[in-house]
Amino acid sequence: MLSRILSTVLLWSIVIGSLWLLGVHAAVALLTLLSALTLHEFYALTEKMGFKPFRKIGLTFGVLMTAAPFYLWVFGFDEEIVASFTPALLAVAVVVFGIRILGERDNGNRIETLVSSMLGLLYVPFMLHYLVRLMLLTYGGSQQFFEFFPALDPGLVLCLWVVAVSKFCDVGALLTGLAIGRHKMAPNISPKKTWEGAVGGVFTSALVGAAINYFVGDLLPEKLTFVTAGIVGAVLAVTTIVSDLIESAMKRRADIKDTGALIPGIGGAFDLTDSLILTAPVAYLIFLFLT
Repeated sequence: MLSRILSTVLLWSIVIGSLWLLGVHAAVALLTLLSALTLHEFYALTEKMGFKPFRKIGLTFGVLMTAAPFYLWVFGFDEEIVASFTPALLAVAVVVFGIRILGERDNGNRIETLVSSMLGLLYVPFMLHYLVRLMLLTYGGSQQFFEFFPALDPGLVLCLWVVAVSKFCDVGALLTGLAIGRHKMAPNISPKKTWEGAVGGVFTSALVGAAINYFVGDLLPEKLTFVTAGIVGAVLAVTTIVSDLIESAMKRRADIKDTGALIPGIGGAFDLTDSLILTAPVAYLIFLFLT
């Protein structure tokens, strides 16, 4: 528990420090790095399940899919191109993987290679790129490529609000589960998760979402009122719990405890981003109507 707390404090310190110095550019770089590391661990999981994904080419597409929307916008491309570029890359990846499996795999694993390679791209960078798209909804910075952002940008604050709501759901669920958890929620997937912990996590996310709105509401969308922030926080928390369970199911299928040992007390990058993968597109859809 102590190593988990220390790692969490260190991670948030790095994130806040880099964001204060470089603003949105740092946020996009961090998201892209985490997306690539998560995809790397996802492919490692599928290899333990007996699949043979195209890891290197998948990681290349993954980096482009995560970072491209922001930098296309920075370089002045219109919204239609920004919005369609990542889905188009996903389609191109299908073609590239399809060509490669004909020459580099045999009849016994061609389809498995294609499916595992594409599932990694769809489940990790495609889903996480919605956090970048989320920042662009209320992005207030200029379109210069190199520029420091000593003050928080509204788009960055919105993204941080979603990340905080999601991650504090984990904290609330863990503490509540340890204190009063009695009824197992999904014993065949994640034996330590309880219904009491889930309720605590949802309540914590609602509270954190409303609290952040109270202090920095001027930097958040006008329609995200104090009450609305609590409601949206609770909705995202439920999505976070489902996202956590899916990663737990993957780890159980691969017969491992953690996806890596990158972060003491937490595990790998996938163990860090698991709660954001499903939350990112849901948050983006919600804020399409709240901005």
